[in-house]
Amino acid sequence: MTAQPQIAPASNARRTGAHLVVEALRAEGVTKVFGYPGGAIMPVYDALPGSGLEHVLVRHEQAAALAADAYARVSGEVGVCLATSGPGATNLVTGIANAFLDSVPMVAITGQVATPLMGTDAFQEIDVFGVTLPIVKHSFLVRDAADIPKIFAEAFELAKRGRPGPVLIDLPKDVTQASAAFPSVDQTVRAPVRGVPSEPASMAQAEALIAQAERPLLYIGGGVTLAKAEDALRRFFTRTQIPAVATLKGLGALPTDTPGFLGMLGMHGTKAANLAVNESDLLICVGARFDDRATGKLDTFAPQARIVHFDVDPSEISKLRDADVGLTGDLAETLDRMEPGVLSIAPWRQRCADAAERWAMRYDAPGSGIYAPKLLKDISEQAGDKAIITCDVGQHQMWVAQHCRFSRPQAHLTSAGLGTMGYGLPAGIGALMAEPDATVITVSGDGSIMMNIHELATLRRYRLPLKIVLLDNSQLGMVRQWQELFYDENFSEVDLFDNPDFAAVARAFGVEAFTLDRREDAPAAIDRLLSTNGPILCHVRIDPRENVWPLVPPGKSNADMMEA
Repeated sequence: MTAQPQIAPASNARRTGAHLVVEALRAEGVTKVFGYPGGAIMPVYDALPGSGLEHVLVRHEQAAALAADAYARVSGEVGVCLATSGPGATNLVTGIANAFLDSVPMVAITGQVATPLMGTDAFQEIDVFGVTLPIVKHSFLVRDAADIPKIFAEAFELAKRGRPGPVLIDLPKDVTQASAAFPSVDQTVRAPVRGVPSEPASMAQAEALIAQAERPLLYIGGGVTLAKAEDALRRFFTRTQIPAVATLKGLGALPTDTPGFLGMLGMHGTKAANLAVNESDLLICVGARFDDRATGKLDTFAPQARIVHFDVDPSEISKLRDADVGLTGDLAETLDRMEPGVLSIAPWRQRCADAAERWAMRYDAPGSGIYAPKLLKDISEQAGDKAIITCDVGQHQMWVAQHCRFSRPQAHLTSAGLGTMGYGLPAGIGALMAEPDATVITVSGDGSIMMNIHELATLRRYRLPLKIVLLDNSQLGMVRQWQELFYDENFSEVDLFDNPDFAAVARAFGVEAFTLDRREDAPAAIDRLLSTNGPILCHVRIDPRENVWPLVPPGKSNADMMEA
């Protein structure tokens, strides 16, 4: 990291703590913050006008955190969200947890009641420091305005360093109102952070295992993107031609249409991917954590395989699956240094290619209604390499992962670890703020969109050209599917028969909208969706009985997939 400019105009200048907050954000290179004002944070909002920071006013604090999360994923910078004390702070919690489980760098700034009132059950007082302890990398409660520059510099460094994640800064109101001197020297200057090279002995062990393997497989996770190691991974893949699979967050690290890439593994992974894992004799895990949704029944996962595990977080090595070799150094550097030689795996590559062809997804569904996988596939292909798809959680999330084309990991924004319904719309806002020239598409469901539908007002306010594809089956589709398959069709509280007219709701917010329910109208609908300059919602009615396939039943091996 390069030295930042001094944050003080003069050594004897004095400002309030709130002004120090704004200057500290500017010193970190922050240009956008997502938030919602209130009483305890009001001094910071008083300092925002004329500061050069763009504040994005959302309509719910949860959306501020989720938009900041997506902004960070696309830009590669730290996302910043801002809320007041009490309910403002607690409304950020879901978004903070989302960033924690998906390792997204974020600084969440909350107002707090004045320090003399803390612990008195004052109006809108909540111990957000304590509430968020399990879901942040670190927390700060600021007691002295003079400490603000140093604390903010440390918070941003912690959010980015090693395995990224959220950091909380709680600001009592009297601290932000207090007068404080600007530091006479820049307190934010830090030495560059560089990854530690992997040990030569471990490198040699890994190279030997790869060279000896007959059926090696790359298992790619979201850590590749966090380490900014996509290019190094692609070079390694090109050198070795080892077939590859990816987790939900790993999609796009290799372009998903790359020959040799078998798709997503796990509960709703492709059959080719899951069978390749089952048959492999060496699993090269790059930035993944053996999550239960990826592994299925853990003691049956890759039963014949030895493990080489790359991860920046040493605690992940051998946490769930013993690794024969663990490498925790700089991921890009390690991949570029890895030279296992010419591999004799042509029969294995051909076997994987044959499986990918044999078990390829089909799009010839009967009937005249909209087949969601085909629609999503066509949208992503027509949108091209500038597309970013954000999605909510449920059946549509899995259809996006299975059927959409991703040429880069930043093109696929999803709540992987926490599974947050309502993520898609705020994430679309954050993505457009980070990359205004991108074609950003939010894929949501009729259950998920109701969680944060008020953010249509944010789209309108900032004239953000978000393309929303709302798949409406009048059901909580994934829950209904599980009740059908594993709960004797006891359909409990999944019927959303009383949904509003979503197109009319969007138009009431000033967002263009239309409805699609016939397959023959899909090409024209895609054209309209992608060519409209402003925000637009395509309300798609789909068959409520449609399920996501394949599916690994709970407690089963990934080799035991259920199919349509």
